[in-house]
Amino acid sequence: MDSFALIVIVVIVLLVTAVVLIGILFPGSGADQLDWRQTRSAELEFTNEIDDLEQMEAAVNAKRRARGAAEISHVELKAEIDRELAGIHEDQELEQEDLAQLLEARNSRRRKRGEPEQTLEEFERSLLAGSDGGPQ
Repeated sequence: MDSFALIVIVVIVLLVTAVVLIGILFPGSGADQLDWRQTRSAELEFTNEIDDLEQMEAAVNAKRRARGAAEISHVELKAEIDRELAGIHEDQELEQEDLAQLLEARNSRRRKRGEPEQTLEEFERSLLAGSDGGPQ
């Protein structure tokens, strides 16, 4: 190895070692050295979140008043959202049951023809593609 390459490697190793030693031996953390502080405390974030929710509730109620509907509290609004989510969940369950029944009917016909059965993933792909891979 020539001397220039050796000198460059030694200098790089010394620089890396010096930086690591400074980081280990210097008191305090990097945030202390940079005088970095969080801009807001957790309590302030929580307070801001509550204020946001109150503002949203006020906006919803203003729109309801404008169209002549009764005001709604955040408890009632949460209950309404929960009911809608439950309805969506029920719809998804019914959709899955429908797909399972359709797949079973398709696989029954495929078995009669001596064709291999489709998996649920293959069936869903064929529905999305708009073709079922052959006559039924």
